[in-house]
Amino acid sequence: MDNNVSQRTTTDKALRINLDDRKYGTIAEIGAGQEVARQFFLAGAAAGTIAKTMSAYDMQFSDAIYGVQTGGRYVSRSRVEAMLDKEFGLVIDRVGNSRPANSRFFSYAATVSAKSFRRNNECHAWCGVRVQMYPGAEASEIVIHVRMRDSTAEAQQEALGIVGVNLVYGAFYYFEDPKVLLDSLTDNIGESRIEIDSVYFRGPFFEEIDDRTINLHLIRSKKTHAIMINHDGTVAVPSEMLYKKNVLTIRGSFKPVTKLNVDMIEQGNKVFNELPDVNENNTIVLAEISLNDWLGNDLNATEEDLVVRIKLLNSLGYSVMVSDYTRYFSLRAYFRQYTDRQIGIVLGMINMRQIFDEDRYDTVEGGILEAFGKLFPDNTRLYVYPEICESGELSDLTMLDVADNLKFLYRHLLENKFICNIDTSDVDLLSIFSRDILSKLPSGGSDWEEAVPQDVAAAIVDERLFGFKKAA
Repeated sequence: MDNNVSQRTTTDKALRINLDDRKYGTIAEIGAGQEVARQFFLAGAAAGTIAKTMSAYDMQFSDAIYGVQTGGRYVSRSRVEAMLDKEFGLVIDRVGNSRPANSRFFSYAATVSAKSFRRNNECHAWCGVRVQMYPGAEASEIVIHVRMRDSTAEAQQEALGIVGVNLVYGAFYYFEDPKVLLDSLTDNIGESRIEIDSVYFRGPFFEEIDDRTINLHLIRSKKTHAIMINHDGTVAVPSEMLYKKNVLTIRGSFKPVTKLNVDMIEQGNKVFNELPDVNENNTIVLAEISLNDWLGNDLNATEEDLVVRIKLLNSLGYSVMVSDYTRYFSLRAYFRQYTDRQIGIVLGMINMRQIFDEDRYDTVEGGILEAFGKLFPDNTRLYVYPEICESGELSDLTMLDVADNLKFLYRHLLENKFICNIDTSDVDLLSIFSRDILSKLPSGGSDWEEAVPQDVAAAIVDERLFGFKKAA
């Protein structure tokens, strides 16, 4: 383990690996130069570390070497894994028996779509390293998806060169603490030039790592603002999940997910699907959990707690997004990076009152008008679920009380259907609150079970979730 986590430059890291004759492998990079290999050669003594470097820019050459992946995509996880399979296999076959017995072999691979001179393409990369954690061991693997933020191809290439060195170095020296490894990936580059929005650990050394838990750390370590989990519990790449999709999302704590939450999603989805060109085949429904409260304060939810909530939502068939976004216009901007289709946000009346609270926008230069301009610029709507007011009557958007100076703005949004009422299927659901259920769980009993879906109730009882204790 390297104790000088934040003190080594990129050159220091490359040189340390180069000077260790027990580490030996190959570097294969497609699509943005050979910047990782270049870092190792610039550091010096690379002949003792690198058996081969290569690029294969022509598609026919690349297919001949690594095969054709499903879907024919060249910048994909399947492509980088095919590269690692091929290159690591060649290392073992060609020098496995000729190098010293204490050697630890590795292969680094990257497939990249850097900024193009001719088109406005997505700038991203799949990078991976396969490495023996000790001599003779079955190799383990780390694969990351990177989005590049620099405005030129040259700067993007430079950034990826540094990330690649950090990944190889981390695999050798930080593998016993994957969170430290993830923290180190932006060493000597900063957090604004790249975004790492998904990571996958595979192999015998990483068998106990939960993909959901380790990807949540990407948000905590400021590598990304959000991660996506498919309905089957697998970690997704946001650009792939959201590409050309209509998006309907609902924010909540989902601790636990209740029948009220489910009805809000279903009722919102029903109205959302009335829009032109919106149907279940081209729409993704997301339950979103924010790590922050509505004031932007970190709620300090543990990764273990978040994984439980994700699992319960997955059990109901929902995909999940976890983010550090506070304001809804930031959430909309995140989706808009990946899709130009319809965006719908389901929320309650209490959220609408917060949205129309001008004090919330003290840090926004243009105040509430700027915030609303960012929330409703194109194909974005809020779907608002009713509530029971203090008088005991059903209350919806037509009864929302806003400040006098905002009444015309509110009327504009309402009449142009930027904000829309949705119904409840059962008025009794409006008396369900997650916090009330949560307060009952430590004392056992079953008076809360009717408020949550059956499968969720069974999981809470069977797995003793959220502090549940069986009543004596």
